[in-house]
Amino acid sequence: MLSRTADHLFWMSRYTERAENTARMLNVAYETSMLPQSAAVAEESLLGLLSISELIPAYTQRHGGVTREGVLEFMVRDGSNPSSILACLRAARENARAVRGALTTEVWETQNQTWLELHRQIDSGAFERDPGQFFEWVKYRSHLSRGVTLGTMLQDEAFHFLRLGTFLERADNTARLLDVKFHAVNADFHGSARERGPQEFDFYHWSAILRSVSAFEVYRKVYRDVITPERVADLLILRRDMPRSLHASLHEVAENLAVVANDQSCETQRKAGRLLADLQYGRIDEILATGLHAYLTQFLDRVNELGAGISRDFLVPVYQ
Repeated sequence: MLSRTADHLFWMSRYTERAENTARMLNVAYETSMLPQSAAVAEESLLGLLSISELIPAYTQRHGGVTREGVLEFMVRDGSNPSSILACLRAARENARAVRGALTTEVWETQNQTWLELHRQIDSGAFERDPGQFFEWVKYRSHLSRGVTLGTMLQDEAFHFLRLGTFLERADNTARLLDVKFHAVNADFHGSARERGPQEFDFYHWSAILRSVSAFEVYRKVYRDVITPERVADLLILRRDMPRSLHASLHEVAENLAVVANDQSCETQRKAGRLLADLQYGRIDEILATGLHAYLTQFLDRVNELGAGISRDFLVPVYQ
């Protein structure tokens, strides 16, 4: 496959996944902002959302003070923000259009229809009337895109580059989400202190993390107990059977990378395999003993290095 074609497929799926992840986080932030809470806690939650994508400086330059309305505007339809839903879906559609011949009709029409419908949603005022419903629509279109890809695409190199982009982006997002949310509780989380009294946002804070990755019901099914930060970390880092966990995401990355491997990719495969092995044989108590922030920072560095390796070995060496 031409590296330019692989590049467009890889980034098409990454941007689609990024739009979904942004919608997930915004939906939870919007719902929790309406709960009884102090102004300081509400602002901390919004700052955390911007911090996940490293967008605090860009936001303050354009909007000044942090408000719910300002953050929603910036993260949904500000085309100058590369992580906004509008910018992500536009980039996904442009990448799909560039490789129209490598996609099935159904995959292309799904991407194109999502972009056209997004404008109708925004222009009609649907986003302002019911932000929650709008975010559900973005998630639905991402689910539809993945389902159509699985159901209609030949499982050749094009298919595997689409999957690579999806799961590398998912691993990055889940790690950032965990790092920011746990950092809001403690500078570096080493486990719950038994003597620590209840905090204002304990239940809502941890349940918001779970809901943002569709894991609230999964948590109840797996642990059948109250929500604790240690178990949240265990579920979203080490559980192979949790679809949006770091372990599940890296498993997919390693598998798809092995299928498209070439003579240049041995080192990238080795790094992916080693990162997967660390997750496969890791224990949450060992991770927490060294500090969750330190662990996730190192994980993000390794994922970024993995992405750079994939770009070097397979894709067009152009920044996106």
